[in-house]
Amino acid sequence: MSAVNSASASDVLSQYRINQDDKARGGSELGKDAFMELMLAQLKNQNPLEPQDNGDFISQLAQFSSLEEMQNLSGTVEDVAGQFRSSQALQASAMVGKTVLAPSNVGILGNDGEITGTIEVPASTGGLRLSVMNQSGELVRQIDMGSSQAGVVSFRWDGEDGNGNPLPPGPYQIVAQGSYPSGPEQLGTMVSANVDSVSLGKGGSITLNLAGMGSIALSDVKQIN
Repeated sequence: MSAVNSASASDVLSQYRINQDDKARGGSELGKDAFMELMLAQLKNQNPLEPQDNGDFISQLAQFSSLEEMQNLSGTVEDVAGQFRSSQALQASAMVGKTVLAPSNVGILGNDGEITGTIEVPASTGGLRLSVMNQSGELVRQIDMGSSQAGVVSFRWDGEDGNGNPLPPGPYQIVAQGSYPSGPEQLGTMVSANVDSVSLGKGGSITLNLAGMGSIALSDVKQIN
């Protein structure tokens, strides 16, 4: 019992903290009951000439209780977080096969023969223009959309070149420009894309895998159709 005699309530409490840290890292577990027994044992075997102050002992018990409550709360939070991540994954999986509006300057011309999306116009412009280029960087269609107020403007390309000839399916670059006193300015575009699959990453992050366009975080999606 010499080890117990040399220990104090503070030492026992410190050891409990270390034990909980080891447990979190996957170490061996020595339960709270064992630590309570150690604390009581050191009280029984303390030096009668230098007994522990009652106030100190009550303070140590309060801290011990507080540590236990924090451990229990941590476990509860982890359970809730796990349930939340599972719920998010289930909701995201329901998006497979749907169409989303995502920030991109590349659209996929599919069997429906069109690419749709939106243009973010920061300020009124007298000349809004949409240019479509193939994979070789060649301009295949230019659409003058006229003047526009600031805001979000929808666009649609029917998949045809300037002569009305249908173009083959595949990726096409979409470039939107606004005409301003300082010169032409390239504007941000959002393009409609099909969701092929959903990936759940570490920490509960959810990624949508878009057909022909790669991956995008669920938080970056602006609209679900």
